[in-house]
Amino acid sequence: MTAQTILSSALWLALVVLGLSFVLTVWRVIKGPTLPDRVVALDMLVGIVIGFIALIAIRTGFTLYIDIAISLGLVGFLATVAFARFILARGRGEEAPEAKASPVMPAPPPAQKTKLARSRKPGAGPAFSRKAKK
Repeated sequence: MTAQTILSSALWLALVVLGLSFVLTVWRVIKGPTLPDRVVALDMLVGIVIGFIALIAIRTGFTLYIDIAISLGLVGFLATVAFARFILARGRGEEAPEAKASPVMPAPPPAQKTKLARSRKPGAGPAFSRKAKK
């Protein structure tokens, strides 16, 4: 077995694995139960496409593909950050669903504040006592 056949076999195996992961990730984008699941799947798709581009660069020997993969990685990262900011901004205006149906009782109101009042003449023992504020 030569190095060329080993490299060719590894490239084909990697293409098959990346193709399978691409199909499964597209399925997650389509069927994802929530928006964050879809965002993570789209980020994964960017990584898979970068892998495809890297394999093509290795197979053809055309190194410009590596620059394209790096650029795609940067754009994919920025898109993920933008999606995350969108999800956070969307969630600020409404209460989380878990908090709405919470069985926890609300906290009791704070205790009545007290005011220090003079109870004796100045200089005759303890000068102040606590009386409830009315």
